Amino acid sequence: MIRHPLLTVHGFAGIGWSETGLPNEVGLELDAAACLTRINAGHSTIRCDVTAYPTAPFKGYRVNKIDSPPCPGFGKSGKKLGLQDLPRVHQAIEDLSRGKDTRAAIGAVCLDWRSILTAEPMRWHYDLQPERIAMEQVPSVLPVWEQYAGILQRWGYSAATGVLDAADYGLGQTRKRAVLIASRIDDVQLPAPTHGGLGQPPHVAMANVIGWGYTQRPAPTVTGGGTATGGAEPFGNGTRQAMKRHAGTPAWRDRDGVHHLRPTIAESAALQGFRPGLAFQGGAGQQHLIVGNAVPPPLAAVVLEAAGIIRQTSRLAVAA
Repeated sequence: MIRHPLLTVHGFAGIGWSETGLPNEVGLELDAAACLTRINAGHSTIRCDVTAYPTAPFKGYRVNKIDSPPCPGFGKSGKKLGLQDLPRVHQAIEDLSRGKDTRAAIGAVCLDWRSILTAEPMRWHYDLQPERIAMEQVPSVLPVWEQYAGILQRWGYSAATGVLDAADYGLGQTRKRAVLIASRIDDVQLPAPTHGGLGQPPHVAMANVIGWGYTQRPAPTVTGGGTATGGAEPFGNGTRQAMKRHAGTPAWRDRDGVHHLRPTIAESAALQGFRPGLAFQGGAGQQHLIVGNAVPPPLAAVVLEAAGIIRQTSRLAVAA
């Protein structure tokens, strides 16, 4: 009997998780620029709509599963359309966990088209029964991850959920993310913070990462762009005053005679913890989306290590 190798099947792939040294990764990604970024960085990629891609090619393999669905509107701000969809999403997840695919019918009545995407990973979990699982999204998704954890525990997995802040793991930005880790092999627990606590190194200041003066604390979160996939552009027009308040003193600087606050793509990538020289593809707006929508690789690494998907020797070095 042939024993298949362990694969890491990566839905809504982007680039962040992949930069941690995932074993035998297959990334499923729709965006053309993100796919090209992944391919040029050496990451195996299938360009596809994850929701329409069959699980059958992976059946018979041992798999780990990673997902970061597009940011849904489950928060209490704005139009709250996603928040109204939340009961529908819970129903779709429960249905999928019992082998009943109601994504199309439930998605058709969701007020925010992104909402149903948070149910997508359950289709893969049910069909493939991964050995280990890791997922992340904005903090408002935590109730959904808690539902996943309950189902996975019902199936015999060890699972843990919570909200982690990237600043507590050595990044120069405040970025809170709801995470889920699960394993049907080992007991799991969320990673303990490495920075900012008693006897630990202090939080990393933005200035130490990208060289801006005056900023003594982590920067506000780097986000992906005011499109269907996420929030505001990284430190864009709507956040300049917030940036000045956060820094405690004006952080205006002069680059080529233009005063501004918005970091370059390279600076945003550094705040996200990407390795120097990683080339992001597409136009400037697309590159900001790829950088800002990604899981910060150093945060991804500690989460994946806690899930048992990578080992400590694979963890990326975090700028300090």
